[in-house]
Amino acid sequence: MSPAGFFRYTAGMPIRQLPVQLVNQIAAGEVVERPASVVKELLENSLDAGARRLEISLEQGGKRLIRVRDDGQGIPRDELPLALSRHATSKIEALADLERVASLGFRGEALPSIASVSRLTLSSRTAEQDSGWELTADGSERLAAPHPVAQAVGTTLDIQDLFYNTPARRKFLRTDTTEYRHCEDVIRRIALSRFSTTIELQHNRKPIWRLPAALQQADQARRVARLCGEPFIAQSFYLEHDSADLRLSGWLGLPTFSRSQADLQYFYVNGRMVRDKLITHAVRQAYQDVLFHGRQPAYVLFLEIDPAAVDVNVHPAKSEVRFRDSRLVHGFLAKRLQQALAAIRPGPAGAAAALPSAQAGPETGETGYAARPAAQTPMPLAVQETVSRYVALHPPPPAQSGAEAAVQAVDPEADQHPLGYALAQLHGVYILAQNRQGLVVVDMHAAQERITYERLKQAYHGEGIRAQPLLVPVTLAVSEAEAGLAEQSAGVFRSLGVEVDRLDSERLVIRQVPCLLARADAAQLVRDVLADLHTHGLSQRLQEAHNAVLATMACHGSVRANRQLSVEEMNALLRDMERTERSGQCNHGRPTWVQYRLQDLDSRFLRGQ
Repeated sequence: MSPAGFFRYTAGMPIRQLPVQLVNQIAAGEVVERPASVVKELLENSLDAGARRLEISLEQGGKRLIRVRDDGQGIPRDELPLALSRHATSKIEALADLERVASLGFRGEALPSIASVSRLTLSSRTAEQDSGWELTADGSERLAAPHPVAQAVGTTLDIQDLFYNTPARRKFLRTDTTEYRHCEDVIRRIALSRFSTTIELQHNRKPIWRLPAALQQADQARRVARLCGEPFIAQSFYLEHDSADLRLSGWLGLPTFSRSQADLQYFYVNGRMVRDKLITHAVRQAYQDVLFHGRQPAYVLFLEIDPAAVDVNVHPAKSEVRFRDSRLVHGFLAKRLQQALAAIRPGPAGAAAALPSAQAGPETGETGYAARPAAQTPMPLAVQETVSRYVALHPPPPAQSGAEAAVQAVDPEADQHPLGYALAQLHGVYILAQNRQGLVVVDMHAAQERITYERLKQAYHGEGIRAQPLLVPVTLAVSEAEAGLAEQSAGVFRSLGVEVDRLDSERLVIRQVPCLLARADAAQLVRDVLADLHTHGLSQRLQEAHNAVLATMACHGSVRANRQLSVEEMNALLRDMERTERSGQCNHGRPTWVQYRLQDLDSRFLRGQ
């Protein structure tokens, strides 16, 4: 059979109106992909109705039954048929409402689409009604009249036998376990966005979750730990920042708590879970200087913005958004998250009492390291101690040397610094230090590398970008659109130390590059910057390239392994770490220090048992 034989010949067929039920089933193909899609739509409707309690029951992963019961405002009897009618909604009335949507749902397509591919029962009661009213739908166009039913104030929706009348769709569903996991992920996302709502989940009549309302930050942290795991909440810190019409809050995972996949990344815009390339790029940029190669950051973050400044009506599943000023949002996110990560300093145990010991690290298998650094929390310090001052305060006895001198140079009661004071050097690689919490182990090369790198960045960016002309200008063939973008962005390129001119409609010439990148591939850099400008409206390519060169310089200029340091040098390095940004990780994202708490060491040696 020829390929054309697979398709029905339609030329000359009359134009006719599609049946309502077929229209709904076509719409269901966009809205209802699997049971998890139904769960999402029902939960969003309940939250829009003001629900403070949600009860979700699933059977066979949602294929057999999805029941959502809420205590929201309910639906009046006369409006029940409208609730199952296409494009009927209480959330918008005019175009102006659509331009500043504050509700999770607004299209009026979910319930009629779901009703067209399942057996649906809708029961609801408002506070003004003496009893509840129930309406059923069986996938046909016929709707029976509502009849009275026992129902508390709120709404209950039963969805049975999803896709029973569209077997072609049903055969694409996966196993009960797989479908349940998708449903669970949707409920997790909802639960992370609405701390004020109590949520209960059952699967095959077995209780799975009971999440009480969490109004205080400590209770919210407990819910995050329940949904994302104790290791995440123990290896993250809470941030909160307001700026003009933007507010950012939530939990940001430490760089050393990274993942092999992007499976612990939750970002909400006005309470709506979104997956947006601009947001992902901004977060990755904030982590670029501290994340181990190939690893993914972990976070639960909330952005609040004027609803008029974000368009949520760009995707049928409402999972994507478009910002009116994407450059502003990108810059705000990248800058604030970068500042938060840069502010992480070694801190006292009291600042992060919930952090696990280094010995607990290997148990999760997801950090990527043999042990976790502890007590790395935002704690700006203003330590001004130098080697000479330290020697004056703590001179080692002249008759002793090595580890013995280091031990006697430490006064545990005078421990004023988070990383404590040096005890000894191990195999020319690690510094062993004592603080009030126990033992600190420092990778001296990794630590010195970060310190040197940050100093080079400050010096380089403080002087501005120094540029040099190319002896032989580089000609670059581009598209007409890229050439126009380069011409419009000439000022941006100049600020980066690059001079680019347009030769003709599809050619550019590069005449000048930054001194630090004199040996780099100028043509590739310009192409990358143009790609960023086209996608995000701004570019960090040259800054990243500058930093890569500075990181290489820092690596070669740092203290090497097997070099013996004096006690004074070791303590000077500890003090530098305490006042250096991002000192918890080296330039490649590896941890620079680990805290072993005294109680963990006691447990290891069975002391007190």
